[in-house]
Amino acid sequence: MLDHVFISVSDVDRSIAFYEAALAPLGIVHAIDYDGRQGPPGHPDLNGFGANGRVFFWLREGPVEGRAAHIGFVADGEREVQAAFAAAMAAGATAIHSPGPQLHYDPRYYAAQVRDPDGYSLEFVYKEWQH
Repeated sequence: MLDHVFISVSDVDRSIAFYEAALAPLGIVHAIDYDGRQGPPGHPDLNGFGANGRVFFWLREGPVEGRAAHIGFVADGEREVQAAFAAAMAAGATAIHSPGPQLHYDPRYYAAQVRDPDGYSLEFVYKEWQH
């Protein structure tokens, strides 16, 4: 199980606004900002997102390799997948695939996928057998 993920973004303020909107339907919020000067030399400033008392998704300003990461966010049902997809699109995402069953994986795998403003592939996913 993963504890946290960092991604580098080209414009922190733009990305914070994007992820605040896109992740809100999943109950994931902008929870904390970390001043890198509090860490060891060279530690980046971080902007953390999380839910249920855990911060697990972090943004840092830096070189972007958008196609280098695919990040799947858990949704609690098909409606949350649809809401997150709509929120991400309204916040400036580009669609990879609209909400629907991903039959190539499993008939109970329901997801939508977008690219964020830096090109990262984001998936909002509900796997019935895992809930």
